[in-house]
Amino acid sequence: VQLQASGGGSVQAGGSLRLSCATSGLLHYYGIGWFRQAPGKEREGLSCIAGTDGTIYYADSVKGRFTISRDNTKNTLYLQMSSLRPEDTAVYYCASSRGDIYYGGIYQCREGDFNFWGQGTQVTVSS
Repeated sequence: VQLQASGGGSVQAGGSLRLSCATSGLLHYYGIGWFRQAPGKEREGLSCIAGTDGTIYYADSVKGRFTISRDNTKNTLYLQMSSLRPEDTAVYYCASSRGDIYYGGIYQCREGDFNFWGQGTQVTVSS
């Protein structure tokens, strides 16, 4: 599975951006999601879609502001980001997983569960 993220850029606080992740296919079979890594911080799982049943996970840090979606006909994953904050500044990555792992019955977005990674796209939010 190959993934390529795009759509990053610079925006002022309160603005919006939409990230895209072009994949080589099998979008509806694999778990897929968005992560980010800010300088000096660990990579954070933001939002993921389970391949088995389409369950969607959002991290608390982005819930209500970011929306994940996918277009299976275009093999593309999206992340619509609104109400952006300076703390959203990071390199954003898309990734996919062969299987879905549930923790205590809850689907989560954990870096170690994802097998395939695209290159990142930089998002910079200025105050």
